[in-house]
Amino acid sequence: MASLNRPEANLTGVTFFGGSQLNPKQLELLRDLVPKAAVFAVLADANYPGFDPELPAIEMAGRALDRQIVTVKVSSEREFDSAFAKIAQAGAGALLVSGSPFFTSQRRMPITLAARHGIPAVYDQRDFVVDGGLISYSASFTGAYRQAGSYAGKILKGAKPSELPVLQPTKFELVINLKTAKALGLEVPLIMQMTADEVIE
Repeated sequence: MASLNRPEANLTGVTFFGGSQLNPKQLELLRDLVPKAAVFAVLADANYPGFDPELPAIEMAGRALDRQIVTVKVSSEREFDSAFAKIAQAGAGALLVSGSPFFTSQRRMPITLAARHGIPAVYDQRDFVVDGGLISYSASFTGAYRQAGSYAGKILKGAKPSELPVLQPTKFELVINLKTAKALGLEVPLIMQMTADEVIE
């Protein structure tokens, strides 16, 4: 694929992930939740190639927020415990769990360990928050499915996929778990609760 705007092949589509668009906002949310935290950890999937292109934006956002960024990678389920030990040793006061299919399938591990270590964490999908995670900021899956349906209709009417740019997310969702916030001793700012798309109590 030559580019997202001009695929130049007999394919197109819709991406569910905002990647580097999402990470700076996720860090801002952590800053607002844990303003005294000077060190932010990033948990990454060592086997997911999509993370490395996102890292520069994460580091730039960290500098803009005057926060130190510590990146810890895992490549298997058995490495989660040691990863969180490293995060704790680094003195991280908050955690960004980057997106990957592996993390989605193993989401209870980072949720459980973040709770055990008392580290406020932001995730890239609502399901993490439903299962007990603190907060998520992500592309809307409903919005993406609508975009996909629109494209399917255009193609069925004769549009060439190669002439349709790959669509990126246009709607994003903020989900907060107040029960988890209380367990962590955090007070979620009222403005954040009011602007959230969903608050789980």
